[in-house]
Amino acid sequence: MTVVAKFVIYKINIIMELQSGVYNFLFEKISSLGFTDKVTHSINSVILLLALGLVLYVVDYLLRRVIRIFVIRLARKSKTRFDDYLIHNNVLRNIIHFIPLLIAQQALPQIFVGFPNWTNVTLKITDILVVLTFGLIVNGIFKSFRDVLKDNKAFADKPLDSYAQVISILIFSVCTIIIFSDITGKSPVNFLLSLGAASAILMLIFKDTILGFIASIQVSVNDMVRVGDWVAMPKYDADGYVLTINLTTVKVQNWDKTITTVPTYAFINDSFKNWRGMTESGGRQIRRTIYFKMSSFRFLTNDELEKFKKYRLIRQYIYDKENEIAQHNANLQDEGMIAVNTRRMTNIGVFRMYAENYIKENKNINTNMLTVVRQLSPTPKGLPLEIYCFSNKTQFIDYEKVAADIFDHLLTVAPEFGLEIFEEPSGGDFKQFIGIN
Repeated sequence: MTVVAKFVIYKINIIMELQSGVYNFLFEKISSLGFTDKVTHSINSVILLLALGLVLYVVDYLLRRVIRIFVIRLARKSKTRFDDYLIHNNVLRNIIHFIPLLIAQQALPQIFVGFPNWTNVTLKITDILVVLTFGLIVNGIFKSFRDVLKDNKAFADKPLDSYAQVISILIFSVCTIIIFSDITGKSPVNFLLSLGAASAILMLIFKDTILGFIASIQVSVNDMVRVGDWVAMPKYDADGYVLTINLTTVKVQNWDKTITTVPTYAFINDSFKNWRGMTESGGRQIRRTIYFKMSSFRFLTNDELEKFKKYRLIRQYIYDKENEIAQHNANLQDEGMIAVNTRRMTNIGVFRMYAENYIKENKNINTNMLTVVRQLSPTPKGLPLEIYCFSNKTQFIDYEKVAADIFDHLLTVAPEFGLEIFEEPSGGDFKQFIGIN
């Protein structure tokens, strides 16, 4: 950096010497045309100002072409990504802009000799550009750190954009105070005191920003939402994956690929559902119901029991249940002669055990989580038999395939147990009932 600084100072001195010679030469030529000294100075300053603008543009262009190409080559060869992000966030470009600004600061007092007001105005404009350029450089460096952290898996789901935006606001707030102090010639303390008096107005203007900042911190600290989480927020019609979390908004990509933008503070004030727990648990709930006609329920005959003993999934259950029932009925003695007093197996009960064993044997079901097949309260549509289990496939398409395979089989095999599935009658059923072809 020392070599670069010496080189810049050396070039500035050369430009200043050339400018001084050009200024004297133009002054003599314009004076020879019979203009007064004031008019001559004015014409001379305008010409030199245009020439300076052209020189600064050429210097900036050449530096960007030469230095940028050289640095990009070095960045591509390096293993770290930080230098690539510095280039991407225009840090190098803004540093190069400093050199023309330094030249302008040295040259402007010479151009506007005899015009102190113009000298002060142009120098203040240059100072403002210097401060803004410095702010852009610092902001670009912090953005580069943010991008590096995003590449780290430990920070990939953190609201880094929110923190980067807060830092950007702080940086440019400081730049604004410095610029105000330079323009007015007053201490920055006076500016801060005046801001204190206008704090109510500022809080009203930056209400969403302040609420978003507080919310982003709470969301991060409490680990409520991460980038990549599946969230559902009916109030904002949001149901999908979180794309970004920044200072004021959270972007959610819905299942239909639309984007819903939700205020960050809404995740603190309103209720929402985060499906991350389901994904991390390794199981997604299957909870569906089959309605059976109660008129199809009956006790099983011995022939049917012998047939069911050939079904691998319930063979052992049939044997164990037969022994249990035989022991119970034997204790009834004479009362066992009446069928109502005895225990017998039913087709719905055997089917329920078949369904439970079928689900537990399915390799796509997480057997470490609750698995049950249960009867619910009878309804006008029949007896609901609820299948409650967890698929080890949490992705939507795979999960739906697992659920569909289970119910494809159970609905199809139910008639083997003499069971009828309830479905409401259609127009064709009514026509058949009244004998219309």
